[in-house]
Amino acid sequence: MIPAPEDVAWPPVDAHTTPSGLAIKVLKGAEGAKPGPYDHVTVHYTGWTTDGEMFDSSVLRGQPATFPLNRVIKGWTEGLQLMNVGSTARLWIPAELAYGNTPGRPQGMLVFDVELLSYKEGPKPPATPEDVAEPPADAQKTASGLAYKALSEGSGGAKPSAGSTVTVHYSGWTTDGQLFDSSVLRGQPASFPLNRVIPGWTEGVQLMRQGQKMRFWIPVHLAYNNAPGAPKGMLVFDVELLSFM
Repeated sequence: MIPAPEDVAWPPVDAHTTPSGLAIKVLKGAEGAKPGPYDHVTVHYTGWTTDGEMFDSSVLRGQPATFPLNRVIKGWTEGLQLMNVGSTARLWIPAELAYGNTPGRPQGMLVFDVELLSYKEGPKPPATPEDVAEPPADAQKTASGLAYKALSEGSGGAKPSAGSTVTVHYSGWTTDGQLFDSSVLRGQPASFPLNRVIPGWTEGVQLMRQGQKMRFWIPVHLAYNNAPGAPKGMLVFDVELLSFM
């Protein structure tokens, strides 16, 4: 076990606190560059709860960890962008930027000592559509309220049914232009049964041919219906239908 820092219970007065509530203190400075939100970082780290219990450590495993910054807890995504390559910092991450007291996860505020060893540039996020706020005049609308517009034509004649399993690339935005999910950023298409997703996807993808790209404006009642923890309001998706069976 690695002993907990003396200030594990609460950020000291010389820590910097950001507007989100994240607190950070540089333990070892460096002059290297800083990663961006989609870059892949390599770090050594140790994490404690505020009662001093260590719950994870790449140092003890003897193997640095590498991951995309947009695929970890919010406190890591924010905090590591404040660090220079070669530096070490201590992060006090409040629960809402950590695991949110999810059962089976470390609870409450978490404290990490992180050494940023290196990073490599990750994929760039897709550009936010200019018409993300509302469907344009040339979009078509179904009886349910789903709006859609073809961005490119496909090669296949057949269309999937509600029972099909589809493989797609997609990106999703809220109407204020916030990207909340993208298989393009992950570099990995998504496959799923079409009848196991939000109603707007089930309806919309059945309008597509293989190889086609479409933009969907999915009203809240066909999306996540403002469920806790899910993107809110009308959602906009660019979808490319790669294949289906």
